Amino acid sequence: MFFTISKCNDFKYTRFKYIGLLFVFIVFNTKLNAQDTTFSDGGQNFTLTDAIVRNHFDYKAILQKIKEDTSFYKAFKTLRTIGYSSYNFIQMKDKNEKVVATLNSKTKQTRKDNCRSMEVLEEQVTGNLRDAAGSYNYVTPSLYASLFFTKGTICGETNIVKGKVREIKGSGIEKAKEQLKMLFFNPGKKIPGIPFIGDKLDLYDESAHELYDYKLDYVDYHGQLVYVFDVQPKQDLGFFQKDRVVVDQMITWFNPKTLEVLGRNYSLSYKAGVYDFNVQMEVEMTYFNGVLVPKILRYKGNWDVVFKKRERGLFTATLFDYKAAE
Repeated sequence: MFFTISKCNDFKYTRFKYIGLLFVFIVFNTKLNAQDTTFSDGGQNFTLTDAIVRNHFDYKAILQKIKEDTSFYKAFKTLRTIGYSSYNFIQMKDKNEKVVATLNSKTKQTRKDNCRSMEVLEEQVTGNLRDAAGSYNYVTPSLYASLFFTKGTICGETNIVKGKVREIKGSGIEKAKEQLKMLFFNPGKKIPGIPFIGDKLDLYDESAHELYDYKLDYVDYHGQLVYVFDVQPKQDLGFFQKDRVVVDQMITWFNPKTLEVLGRNYSLSYKAGVYDFNVQMEVEMTYFNGVLVPKILRYKGNWDVVFKKRERGLFTATLFDYKAAE
């Protein structure tokens, strides 16, 4: 009886092992035979993975909608029309990477009677983050505050973006903040008012195809299949071509049904005579009542502008407990 059971188990093990090896062979062989396809659209070459081609996706329509995307910006605008809580972390460093100022807080925004206001539930501040009057001594936390903090009561805001054109207003620090916001919300688009690089930021300009590779794929992202659009500089660029590159990488994950941005990682860098910068961003989105909103935003930046002190800072916003407007 013992021998019979052992023999049966050996047979099952051998059969399972064979099936497992066969499965590995099939997967490996499929990947080996899978080939990327390149097509040209308006002078730009796009790489389509086998997953895109095999599933007969309308890749031209997908790419066009990706170019025209406003969902990323709209998601941040939506934050001004709802309530939510947020953990806020800001850290500033000196040239030796020593921490010189921090902010660690928890805030709660409410939206009532078409107006929003914010309550600071917890807060710890170190270093010279603010001056005696309570204003920020750095652009980085000032930018963060303009994105996630509400001072006083603000009314009449909407999340409408269709037909609206973002403009650079003000001067000095206010102008710099608006330009940084454009970098955040519209990566890959031209930004006016930035000497030497304004036009170089446009990833879809006619000249950009000489500098970047564009790849569309269909992958798993946090447990669901989505489109991913990957833009990276070409590997074989010459010296003068490299000087025109500002976007070091931009990866965006899109909802396959709505083509809304579910997440985006990107890094930008450039050196000019009067300024230089190196910025990395990671953004994750979620849905609240069927509407796209930011969930996590991570930023790390090192930049210098003439007549301004170099800033090395990072911040993380963790949003949760979204509430409908009252």
